[in-house]
Amino acid sequence: MKTPVIAIFDIGKTNKKLFLFNERYEIVWERSEPFTDTVDDDGDPCEDLSRLTNWVQTLLREVLELPEFEIKALNFSTYGASFVHLSEESRPIGYLYNYLKPYPAAIRKKFYDTYGDETTLAMETASPALDSLNSGLMLYRIKYDKPKLFRKIWYSLHLPQYLSYLFTGQVLTDVTSIGCHTMLWDFSKNQYHQWVVAENLDKLFGPIFTSDSVLSAIWLDHPLKVGVGLHDSSAALIPYLASFQEPFVLISTGTWSISLNPFNTIPLTAEELQYDCLCYMHYQGQPIKASRLFAGYEHEQQTKRLAAHFQTPDNYYKQVAYDPDTIQYLRESRPNSDNRFEGVKAPPLQESLFRHRDLAVFRNYEEAYHQLMLDIVAQQLISTNLVLDNSPVKRIFVDGGFSKNPIYMNLLAAAFPQTEVFAASMAQATALGSALAIHHHWNTKPLPGDTIELKHYATAGRQIV
Repeated sequence: MKTPVIAIFDIGKTNKKLFLFNERYEIVWERSEPFTDTVDDDGDPCEDLSRLTNWVQTLLREVLELPEFEIKALNFSTYGASFVHLSEESRPIGYLYNYLKPYPAAIRKKFYDTYGDETTLAMETASPALDSLNSGLMLYRIKYDKPKLFRKIWYSLHLPQYLSYLFTGQVLTDVTSIGCHTMLWDFSKNQYHQWVVAENLDKLFGPIFTSDSVLSAIWLDHPLKVGVGLHDSSAALIPYLASFQEPFVLISTGTWSISLNPFNTIPLTAEELQYDCLCYMHYQGQPIKASRLFAGYEHEQQTKRLAAHFQTPDNYYKQVAYDPDTIQYLRESRPNSDNRFEGVKAPPLQESLFRHRDLAVFRNYEEAYHQLMLDIVAQQLISTNLVLDNSPVKRIFVDGGFSKNPIYMNLLAAAFPQTEVFAASMAQATALGSALAIHHHWNTKPLPGDTIELKHYATAGRQIV
């Protein structure tokens, strides 16, 4: 008897993964492969699209032949803000340009001179002005910087929809991809922004297809229900929305710490955009207010600095236990430990306070590391409060790397004494979210209620951040 499964491709910047989930959403098979970048026509690093395409198709062919599984459905979650372009012959052309690619100053000036100031456009599109990370601006750049290539483009698909296209042949657009800091979507009018229409870029996009719908496809004689694919940050939220009815904020931690509040529908303000707030799009179409903090990257950089200073391994911080006495000592004995951001460039979330600290004043690694975490959580408090404001949230869930850090979690609980704080863990949140999005198309069993493990962190008294 074959086990019915759904196959999910989860495509990160470095690691590419395929998971098979059974009807209880347990992972029953997985494969992961790291990819190295190639270079684009300007010599900048970029995704090797032909290798990725070949890997995805070859691997699905391989798992379709596994005798113990019956693959009933297929979906995709990938990093966002990246377009694949198709020619008239429906073949990929150009490059899958990297969202960190340097953006020409002259093209940026031309865009804003034509369509208005950064702040207004950012507010209307819920997208901080991030150059290449605004995928709409990347398409605009191709139009004026690489006109020969632009004239050959018949369709542009965000990466999740390109992977779906490989198996369905359908050119479609998904709300979670166009709604993620692309500068394409006017959130107040719920349509493509006026500049997109003025440039005729909307003609390059397929019809909008909801993320909880599927297409029926036959690939290598196998019938499949195929989803349109999702942006990874929106996908990661789905297991929480499926499991919890009461309003919550999810702090998804990795390189970035992204605070996502699906229960805050108040439009973004200019100040919030300045502090790196934006909106993602819920997989069923509603805006999700979010704020970003480069905390994981900062933690990585500063722990390397600590390791060099105290002559320890880079990952020594994993051995440091939470010590409330050290926190108390730091607050009482260091006049500059009150975590106000004097002397740091405004807005305060652009850089870490800790990088300005003299490591020689700390008695040992443990003390310095506690100060680093105090500084990071002080910033996290500001960042998360931006999306908590005026919403009925009573719980904060933290997943990813910092959820396993007891110092971060205890300080976060103390920073939000009126809110329940939980470390959450589950197997592969983005992949699981992509599977749950199309649950009712392939799975007759009820949604399981135990996909997320929670650990509660209670505040030990007064607020300490």
